[in-house]
Amino acid sequence: MPVDMAARRSSASRTIAASASQIFDVLADASLHSVIDGSGQVRASREARPERLALGSRFGMKMRIGLPYVITNEVVEFEADRRIAWRHLGRHIWRYELEPIDEHSTKVTETFDWSPSPIAKILEFAGYPERHLRNIERTLERLDAYVTNRSAGL
Repeated sequence: MPVDMAARRSSASRTIAASASQIFDVLADASLHSVIDGSGQVRASREARPERLALGSRFGMKMRIGLPYVITNEVVEFEADRRIAWRHLGRHIWRYELEPIDEHSTKVTETFDWSPSPIAKILEFAGYPERHLRNIERTLERLDAYVTNRSAGL
């Protein structure tokens, strides 16, 4: 189910014609998050040349929802080429899981997990679970376009 209100998760999957390591390289590079973001809210990495993300990494992003702001995220789940997730002050989690299909294609699942958030009911009332599902679908589309075009040398 794309939006699971009982589990407090919204997720979507897409098969991308690239290896898990190629896709993971993009996800572990905070400077590329604005390139693949489907919400239109992520503007840029706060650091000019951020280090590759790893478990416990803290990274800042320049954002905009009406007004510009900066948010700090922490990587809370990490398994190279398989899973990466981060959260910020709101405690909800953005997770990417990669499942290799073969050496040239990978199923990517992105999940917005608001279950650990102390403001979960507010997020639900504001419609974030459904809104984020659309953003997730656009993000996966943009990730696909970026990875496959870059792989093709475009």
